[in-house]
Amino acid sequence: MAVPIESLTQSLTFDPADAKTTLAQLPQSSAVFTLYGEEAHFEPYIGRTPNLRGRLERLLQPSAKHPRRLQLAGQVRRIAWRLTGSEFESLLIQFDLLQDEYGTKCLERMHLRAPAFVRFLGGNPYPRITVTHRPSQREAEWSYGPFPSRAAAERFADEALKLFLLRRCIEDLDPNPSHPGCVYSEMKMCLAPCYQGCTDERYNEEAAAVQSFLATRGESRLVTLRTERDEASARLEFEAAAALHAQVARVETVRALAAELVRPLSQLRAVILQASANSEEVAVFLFENGRLRGPAGFSTQGMRIQNEQSGSTSLFAQPVAIEPIPELPTPEAAPPEAAPQARIAAPIKLARGLLEARLEAALATLAESSGAPSPTIRQGHLALLKRWYYRPEVRRAGEIFFPDAEGRWPVKAILRGTGRVFASQFKLPASNS
Repeated sequence: MAVPIESLTQSLTFDPADAKTTLAQLPQSSAVFTLYGEEAHFEPYIGRTPNLRGRLERLLQPSAKHPRRLQLAGQVRRIAWRLTGSEFESLLIQFDLLQDEYGTKCLERMHLRAPAFVRFLGGNPYPRITVTHRPSQREAEWSYGPFPSRAAAERFADEALKLFLLRRCIEDLDPNPSHPGCVYSEMKMCLAPCYQGCTDERYNEEAAAVQSFLATRGESRLVTLRTERDEASARLEFEAAAALHAQVARVETVRALAAELVRPLSQLRAVILQASANSEEVAVFLFENGRLRGPAGFSTQGMRIQNEQSGSTSLFAQPVAIEPIPELPTPEAAPPEAAPQARIAAPIKLARGLLEARLEAALATLAESSGAPSPTIRQGHLALLKRWYYRPEVRRAGEIFFPDAEGRWPVKAILRGTGRVFASQFKLPASNS
C-alpha cells in the first residue's frame, strides 16, 4: 500500500550520483518525511526529525567515519516531506502515514500501547467496575479515562470503591440466601447482593451513585457531602459536620487521582494548541469521537501578543489583549508582512468578535471531518493524546482545553492560550514595560 502523498506537501527527486545538490535543497526544520524507492516492492521509509536536512544527510550520504550507519542512498529515488511546528504534530502525521502503510502494525512500530480505562459494567444485572485497555465503543459512556497507566487506573478504582458499597467480586451473580458471601460483606464494605443482603432497588441506587461519581470525577459526591455538611453546621450539629467534612476530604483525595483528561470516552473532547510550521499561525487540533483531527491553522494576524514574562499585572500584560476596534492597522503598527517578533511589539489590533469567529470557524472545520474512526486509529490517537498529556508539565509543549458542562468551548480562554503558544515560539526576552 502506498503512503498517501497528500499527507506530505513537498517532494523532490533524489539522484544518488548528486546527493549533495539534492540534500542542499532541503530545509533545516522539523518535518515528517518518507523515502521512496525506484522499485514497487521497496518499503517506504517513514520518519520524523527536528532537522530534515541533517537527518537525510546522515541517511543518504555515505560516511567512511560511520560504516555501520544505515545507508539508503542506493535505494531511494524520491523524498517527500511535510514541515511541522511541534513534536505533537509530527507524531500524529507519522502515525497516520504508518497506519495507511502497515495497518494495525503501526501501533507496534510507534510503541503505542492502548491506554487504561476504568469501565463501569452497567449492562450487568449487578453492576461493578473493572479496568480495561480495550473499552467498548458500544459502551463508551461507561468507560472513563484515559489514565497514565493501568496501575493508576486500578488505584483510582480501588480508592473509589472504598467510598461506596458496590460489589468487588467478578462472577455473574445468582443471588441466593445460601451463598456464603465474602470478606467484603463481612466487613460491611459491600451490600452483599450475592446472598440477597439488599434489595435490587437498593443495589441499583448504589450503582447509579458510583456511575455518577465516575462520570464527574467525584464532583457529584462532593456536592452532596458539602450540602449535608453545611446543613449540619447550620443546625449546630458540629460532630456530624466534622464527620461529613472528613468524608469530603476523602473524596477530594480520590478525585485528585483522576486528571482532568479522565472523562467518559463518549464525552472526551479537547482542543489542543501547538506551535505551527507557519510563523504567523498557531496549530489547532481537535480530539472528538475517539480521534485527533488537525492541524487547522489559526492566524494570529491582528492579535496583541504580550510578553507574559514581563511581570506586569496590568491588563496589557495578559498573553492576548484584544481591543474591540475595526480590523485596520494603526499608524504605529507593523505591516502584515513584518516579522512575527516585530508584530508582537507593534500589533495590528483586531475586534474581539472577529477573533472568536475565526477560532469557531477553525473548530467547526475540524469537527466536520471527525467521523467514527477504525479501532486502530482510535487506539493510536488515544495513545498519542495520553502520551502527550501525561508528560511532566515542563516538557509538555502546547496547551489543552476542555468544553464546559454544556459542551461549549471556552473560546476566550483558548484565545489567551493561543497567545501564549504563539509567544513561546520566539522565546521572547523579559520586558520592563
